[in-house]
Amino acid sequence: MVKTNVMRLLDAARIPYETGTYEVDENDLSGSHAADLMGVDHDSMYKTLVLKGEKKGYLVCCIPVDEAVDLKLAAKAAGEKKVEMIHVKDMLAVTGYIRGGCSPIGMKKRYPTYIEETAQLYDAITVSAGQRGVQITLSPEALREYVGGEFVPLIGL
Repeated sequence: MVKTNVMRLLDAARIPYETGTYEVDENDLSGSHAADLMGVDHDSMYKTLVLKGEKKGYLVCCIPVDEAVDLKLAAKAAGEKKVEMIHVKDMLAVTGYIRGGCSPIGMKKRYPTYIEETAQLYDAITVSAGQRGVQITLSPEALREYVGGEFVPLIGL
C-alpha cells in the first residue's frame, strides 16, 4: 500500500495507527459504504466535514459516518452565530483533499477541529487517510491531540 501524507505525518509524530483499504465506488463515496466494505462499525468510522463560520472562517468537524452535523451545535462549538458546509467544489482549494478522501490530518492549513464527543467511547476510531479508498484507525485522543481538536457534541440526538 502507498503511504499517504497522513501516514507520513503520523509516523513522524510517532502516533500508532492501523490502515485499511476498500474498493472505491465512484457512485457511492459515502462513509457508510466505506464502513460496510471494510467491516467497520459505523459508529466508530468518522467522516470529515469542512464548514465556514461568519466571523472566524473555516472549521473542521469529525462525526460518525451515518450522522448529520447539527449546524447549531457546530456553530456553538466554534463560537459562531452561524456556520454552513462549504461547497464541494471548494474542498480541494481549502483543504488540499477531494471529496471522499478528506482527512482531519494534514490539511493545507490548521483549522479549528471539533470531534463528536461520542468518539471518546471507543478505543479507536477510523478516519480518512487522505485518499479515497484508504482509512486509518487510531485512538480518538491521539487524533484530538494531533489536530489540536476538541471533543464536543456535534450531532443532535
